[in-house]
Amino acid sequence: MSARAWRWGNRLLPWLLPLTVLAAWQGAASIGWLPQRILPAPDAVLRAAATLVQSGELWQHLAISSWRAAVGLVIGGSLGLVLGLLTGVSRVAERVLDSSLQMLRNVPHLALIPLVILWFGIDEGAKLFLVALGTFFPIYLNTYHGIRSVDPALIEMARNYGLRGPQLFIDVLLPGALPSILVGLRFALGLMWLTLIVAETISASSGIGYLATNAREFLQTDIVVVAIVLYALLGKLADLAARGLEAWWLGWHPAQQRRAQVSR
Repeated sequence: MSARAWRWGNRLLPWLLPLTVLAAWQGAASIGWLPQRILPAPDAVLRAAATLVQSGELWQHLAISSWRAAVGLVIGGSLGLVLGLLTGVSRVAERVLDSSLQMLRNVPHLALIPLVILWFGIDEGAKLFLVALGTFFPIYLNTYHGIRSVDPALIEMARNYGLRGPQLFIDVLLPGALPSILVGLRFALGLMWLTLIVAETISASSGIGYLATNAREFLQTDIVVVAIVLYALLGKLADLAARGLEAWWLGWHPAQQRRAQVSR
């Protein structure tokens, strides 16, 4: 097999399982093994999606959900990054903050939904609070772990070369922690959509989750599946964006260079 054929096969391989499942799904629905009310055929789902696109309803709900996800991620991710850096660098900050944050981390954030509704109602604040809370801890933990995992010998060598304070942080600690921080970002992106799905199906009057809940009440299974597929696509796009950031920011890292060579 030529190198070009191997590369194309390697690129197409991840699509093999989804396409097989899609073909089996369409076949089972066509011969009547899957009733429409349980799981509509893929072509019925596509028609429902096309109708929502033409009416503009899908774009409206998509824009609202994307805004909630982005704002919640910025709030929770920023706080997680700042506190993770602070507790990673400062032993005093670790003793003051980390124990309390670890205790809060063990409380499932989705279990707070009834309390959050009492605090914020079903307005935007409730969804943003939950998404921010869900994305905070992955970034906080991985930032803290990344700072503390930087090789002490590397830090000592940098100090011997005269690096101190902010310069040591920018040139040594932050680059050393960056791979772990980006892993935390990928986890946070997954939790971001998971949290938003639950929040929008329970306490929302707009968004993709609301679209699915409203369709369920009218037994519109095809629209429910459209919402599920849309969430899956958004999650995949978010993961691809995180991988793109890894390739961009970690081009100097040996592991990233090996990964790039393998994918060629």
